[in-house]
Amino acid sequence: MRVGVIGGGQLARMMVPPAIELGIELRVLAEVEGSAAGIAATAVGDYRDAATVVAFARDVDVVTFDHEHVPQPVLAELAAAGIPIRPGPAALAVAQDKLYMRERLAALGAPVPAWAAVHDASELGDFLAAHGGAGVVKTPRGGYDGKGVRVVRAADGADDWFAGIDEHASGGALLVEELVDFRRELAQLAARRPSGDVAAWPLVESIQRDGVCAEVVAPAPGGEALTDAARDLATTIAAGLEVTGVLAVELFETADGRLLVNELAMRPHNTGHWTIEGAVTSQFEQHLRAVLDLPLGDPAPRALWSVMVNVLGGPAGETMPDRYPIALAGEPAAKFHAYGKESRPGRKVGHVTVTGDNLDDARSRARAAAGFFQN
Repeated sequence: MRVGVIGGGQLARMMVPPAIELGIELRVLAEVEGSAAGIAATAVGDYRDAATVVAFARDVDVVTFDHEHVPQPVLAELAAAGIPIRPGPAALAVAQDKLYMRERLAALGAPVPAWAAVHDASELGDFLAAHGGAGVVKTPRGGYDGKGVRVVRAADGADDWFAGIDEHASGGALLVEELVDFRRELAQLAARRPSGDVAAWPLVESIQRDGVCAEVVAPAPGGEALTDAARDLATTIAAGLEVTGVLAVELFETADGRLLVNELAMRPHNTGHWTIEGAVTSQFEQHLRAVLDLPLGDPAPRALWSVMVNVLGGPAGETMPDRYPIALAGEPAAKFHAYGKESRPGRKVGHVTVTGDNLDDARSRARAAAGFFQN
């Protein structure tokens, strides 16, 4: 069995250990030499070039992704060549354009914030006037980790983005949403195989800093009342969009206790990294099983609590392994994951996870372990 992964980031890197364990041959098409996934059999090429992608994919049984940015015309060339693509082009189209995502979620009856497509400052002003004078503007394509997202309180608050809209990519519109009054951010991950079987992990809490996921707690503390609703919502979305592989549904828990869908990701997700140590089947193993249409593994947690803390930025002038002598000795209960990336402000260069029976202790140890890699 051979799986081709387009994209050479840390998500592809973390598919390598379960691929080895299952005897799956993993091949990666990376953007540059020295990528995070360079520990796998790696080719280097432009994922936006159809000839490059098709040539890479001809010797694998199925193609999957480290990111959702492969253009639809390239996906069409893969499909025309008879190469299985999971998730498929129709599902990926939803993840690639936030306006289309809102349309499809609305059609499925999924709860979402009030939203609109706005083409100019006048339309943006009308939306703000109808929603308390504030809104969240998003670029339909390309935004991630806080990029392409902006809170606005005036009609001219997105003029620079309106000036740079790509008419062909997003229909000349930006997405604006209500500024949601939420208690916290949650995430529900599930995996679906082509035959339709779905397995879901526990609902988790995601703590954001500057628009970037900083910590994840599994399961979400006090989230028992939302568990069934979140799992059913992810299952409905996975089936309705015919997602194959891991689906992450990022959620707001509103001040009045409702769930609203914020974003979707159709690949392993930062909020699922805790599953490597904290679940019977990790999201990376499950993704490989799903795209190969193998029976799904048990997603049950292996400990009462798992806390994952991202290492953001990393030690200046050093790598994470440079700090291992003190870090591994200081927190021997923590599990350390380095992504093979150079330190850079705000960059995700790794993560640590601690599991245990006491949430406060696990959180304290995970934060301390990540702290060894900050200056």
